[in-house]
Parts: sequence; C-alpha cells; structure tokens
Amino acid sequence: MTQPHEMIVVLDFGGQYNQLIARRIRDLGVYSELIPYNTPVDKIKELNPKGIVFSGGPASVYEENSPLVDEGIYELGIPILGICYGMQMMSHQLKGKVERAGKREYGKAEVVFQPECGLAANLEPNQTVWMSHTDLVVELPEGFRIDAGTEHAPIAAMSHPEKRFYAVQFHPEVRHSVHGNEMIKNFLYEVCGCHGDWTMESFIEDKVREIRETVGDKKVLCALSGGVDSSVVAALIHRAIGDQLTCMFIDHGLLRKDEAEGVMETFVGKFDMHVVKIDARERFLGKLAGVSDPERKRKIIGNEFIYCFDEESAKLGEFDFLAQGTLYTDIVESGTATAQTIKSHHNVGGLPEDMKFKLIEPLNALFKDEVRKVGEELGLPRAIVWRQPFPGPGLAIRVLGEVTEDKLKIVRESDAILREEIAKAGLDNEIWQYFTALPDMKSVGVMGDARTYSYTVGIRAV
Repeated sequence: MTQPHEMIVVLDFGGQYNQLIARRIRDLGVYSELIPYNTPVDKIKELNPKGIVFSGGPASVYEENSPLVDEGIYELGIPILGICYGMQMMSHQLKGKVERAGKREYGKAEVVFQPECGLAANLEPNQTVWMSHTDLVVELPEGFRIDAGTEHAPIAAMSHPEKRFYAVQFHPEVRHSVHGNEMIKNFLYEVCGCHGDWTMESFIEDKVREIRETVGDKKVLCALSGGVDSSVVAALIHRAIGDQLTCMFIDHGLLRKDEAEGVMETFVGKFDMHVVKIDARERFLGKLAGVSDPERKRKIIGNEFIYCFDEESAKLGEFDFLAQGTLYTDIVESGTATAQTIKSHHNVGGLPEDMKFKLIEPLNALFKDEVRKVGEELGLPRAIVWRQPFPGPGLAIRVLGEVTEDKLKIVRESDAILREEIAKAGLDNEIWQYFTALPDMKSVGVMGDARTYSYTVGIRAV
C-alpha cells in the first residue's frame, strides 16, 4: 500500500514525545505516521517510506522483553534516524555496546557536533539540546562514526553515512533543543531526499475527492456541536458534497453564552448548510435533576445524547453515512501497544452499535493543530477554529453539585464576562485556556451597600 504523499514512518517505543516527533515532521512539510515498533518489515516496506524514525522510550535494551525492531529494517536501504532509546537499540542490534550511564542526564545539555555531521549541517557546532536518558552508547557499531558528544555522553550522536543511518541521544523534537527542528529538517530533506508535499491545501483537495468517490449520490449525517472537530468535518464534507450533507445540532442547554446562536449563524447563515437544530434543554436538565456526582453527570449526558441523536436521526429519513470528528491522536492512543491509557474521554465510544451507518472520518489522519489549519483554509470563523477546549458535557462539568438553570445562568454570564475582560486586556491569544466554574458553596458579599449571600465563582486560567 503506497501513500499519495511522501512519508516518514515513526516507530513507537512508548516515549512521551512520540506524537511530537510525527507532528514536527509534518510541520516541516512531510507526512508522517506513528506505528507500533513491532510492525513487520514487510508491512513497513508496503508503506514505501522515504525514511524511518526510531522514537524514544522508557525501556533499556538489556531488560527482558525490551522492545526491538525487526532487524530486516536495516536491510531495506531506507534512511533511519534513532532518537534516545532508538539510538541505543540501533547500536545494540548492530553490535555496538550500550551501558548504564554513570550519571542520568535529564534536562538541557551542551553538545558539540563534528563538522562533518549531516544532521547539523549549516548549524554552529555547539548546540543546546534536551537529554532524558539512563543508558548510553559506549562503543560504536562497525562502520559508524561519532558525530557529537557532551560532558557526560561522549557518543551523543553517531552515523553511518553510507547506509544513511543516523542517531542522537537527545530529543531534537522538543523545543528545549534549540535547533532541533533544523536537525530533523536536515534528515528529511538532505538525508531522505524529501521534497515536502504535505500541506493542508493538498489535504483538502485529496479529501474532497475521496469523499466524493466514497459517498457518490448518497446522504451523510453529521452531529454538529460547534466545536473545532465537528465544525471542520461539516465544512469539509459540505465542500465535497453540498446538500447531500445534513447536520444535526443538539442544544442540550449546557453551552456557553450565545454559542447555540453562533453555530446556526455560521453554518446556516454563512455556509448555507442544512442544519437541524434540536432543542433538548428541558430533556437534559430533567435527567440531571438531583444529580451531584460529576461522573454520573458525565454518563447521563453522554447516554442522553446518544438516545436523543438516535431518536431524532430516525425522524430525518434514511442516511447512508455518519460523519465523525475522529482525529489521528484518537487512533494512535487506542491502537499502540506501548501507549498507556491516562483517562477515558467523554467523546469516545459514543454511538449505538446497531446504527446502520457507514462511518466517514475525514480528519482521522490529522493532529489537532492541523485540524485548525484546515478550518482556516475552509473559511471557518476564528472564534470556532481557535475555540478553547470545552468538555462534551459542557457547563454541567463546571457547575459543582446539582445542575440547575439558575446555576447555569451564573456560570454562563460569569464566563462571558471573563472572556470579554481578557480580550480587552489583549491576553486572549496568550492564555491557553480560561474559564469560570461554580463551586457548590455560597459566601457573604456586598452589593449596593447591602449584605449579600450568594454563590462564589471560581476563575481558572492556564
């Protein structure tokens, strides 16, 4: 199976920066995919990659059952870049020597590159990089040379230029490695010979063509929330098939101020889409009555959304496809053996198994930052494209204790005031996320020279 774009394969060994490696490569104009480290060499060959990256990881090559690649990878004639554990594993498999470091290196380090190092081409020899390792290479595999060293790691980078094998003990993908991006770029363009054909414009062209071929003259249903992912999905599919798309917007009464109106104004008013708005505010608030436990609130809202979507979609007639805003991170995090589950997400596993839809997931190859770029290319308003993360259960999560209409009004108005003031101060692009929450407690205050006893509003800004 060949890809329509030049491709770099990143083999995942469970390191914390692995998705970041793939994102950095894409930012530099080359498509990349993160796949399990134990992918058979024949499968990798089918992908026809221009290069392969071995990621970092928490293991040691001397541990029992330590993750190792199929050694046939080294015979493919494809350039390889090993990062941290990837360097140690490369050395170990090619008969070099790896030992436990006398001192664990974690944090910034000063590395000195040799003039002939291809990864550091056009860079100063002294570079600040980010180290995070316990083992290190102490003897090179046959045919390799030392490309760089630090005070504590004499072999901080190595290469076999004839075979186009390169490896670094540090992490060029993190911003603490000051010129790490340039090193990755040198690997992509100078070592692998990439030309850089991955852009969001080309993605949109490819995806529009693919959607048209897949859907034909059939109909697509999309659950539209007004969030970034569902909005971009709707705009992309609408560009491809126009009125064959129907969007369902369920207003559960838990949105921020003016959000429901904004969704309809954008997608009906500006994009002329067919959007069916379902007023389910009373339905959801009724189900939440008397419920204080946050996990129960999440489950009630998630289940009720499914039931509501199921009931209302049946009234709209027959649809062949259901559009979902699955992202590449959803696939990676659910499908990689070395990844750890941090927390279940309220949007995952959402719809009934007996629904008779075929799925369309046009964003399932994209990271979140790429989705935002696609949204900009499609002409979505900045307020939607750069919308801050907002939980599926909405303001119900930001109201501690029982959810009531009065409490929702307080948190909705206070949140709008906070956003307005932050925007006035010119800080809206500097703060990653900010919102108000309503603790389930009251306090004494003064209003109009009179004593008040009302709810306290909490503010969080990150």
